[in-house]
Amino acid sequence: MPAATTKADLIAVAEKDFAKLSDLIESVDPAFALEKDEDDTSIKDIVAHRAHWIDLFLGWYHDGQAGKEVQFPAPGYKWNELKRYNAMLREEQSDLSWDAAKGTLADAHARLVEFLNGCSEDALYGGPMKGANNAWTPGRWAEAAGPSHYRSAAKYIRARLRERG
Repeated sequence: MPAATTKADLIAVAEKDFAKLSDLIESVDPAFALEKDEDDTSIKDIVAHRAHWIDLFLGWYHDGQAGKEVQFPAPGYKWNELKRYNAMLREEQSDLSWDAAKGTLADAHARLVEFLNGCSEDALYGGPMKGANNAWTPGRWAEAAGPSHYRSAAKYIRARLRERG
């Protein structure tokens, strides 16, 4: 799927992919949502993870706009340490209930859409995101943190549901 290149398209894909993921999430048995796979990851973990990454993106954007150093992906971590970061995140979110994870994702999605609605076309697609040190626009980063993550979460959940039978 090609990346969005306009604000309207980005908002539309964010809403569409979130609605699909939300519908899928609502079909998951709460007990199954907490069951770990062979990688010690549950559906709840995936849902909470997606919410967290939206907040990371929003922090990166605001830090860049403020002229602060943007710490990718998070303070004390490099991109090649994502496995370690995600393991730390799962541990940090381990006490989160299924309902809380779903609520956290819904809240993060609302913050993302509010952010997108508040940005101009030029702010989203007029040039690279400040502090990112690459050519990706804020709109492309937002899509990676939101809709792209929604699609990968849905893919994971569908696979887990198929395994379950």
